[in-house]
Amino acid sequence: MSREVQITFDAHDPRALSSFWRDVLGYVHPGPPGVELPEGADPLAAWDDFLARLGVPEDQRNSRSAVEDPDGAGPRLFFQQVPEDKVAKNRVHLDVRAAPGLEGEARMAALEGECERLVALGATRVRRHDPESPMDAGHIVMTDPEGNEFCLD
Repeated sequence: MSREVQITFDAHDPRALSSFWRDVLGYVHPGPPGVELPEGADPLAAWDDFLARLGVPEDQRNSRSAVEDPDGAGPRLFFQQVPEDKVAKNRVHLDVRAAPGLEGEARMAALEGECERLVALGATRVRRHDPESPMDAGHIVMTDPEGNEFCLD
């Protein structure tokens, strides 16, 4: 029997980091449980209202956040607030598949274009790995706004 996977990030600012990954992946913030959001409603504002009605103190309302694939195909990403800084390289990282099926210069051009878009969202470019046959088709290593490594693949 298969299992669903949720990927969890430790974060200083769960709302900001979840918004970054929402924009990277084309995901959405889900609404609060039991709340029907009207078309075009801001789910983050709905969460603020929901948490206020529950009496959650304002300084605790950014303790977690999540984003989901609107098509239901990709894993849910969950962000939880932690006090400590990231101190070492990730042992697990995401590969953002930005150039599936492309090879050579066309692949690297597509990755460079996506890299520019993600830098504008707050990512940092770390290094480019050009294609090296037969094992590496080429990729770009990046970090998200809180320093978590990921690759454009």
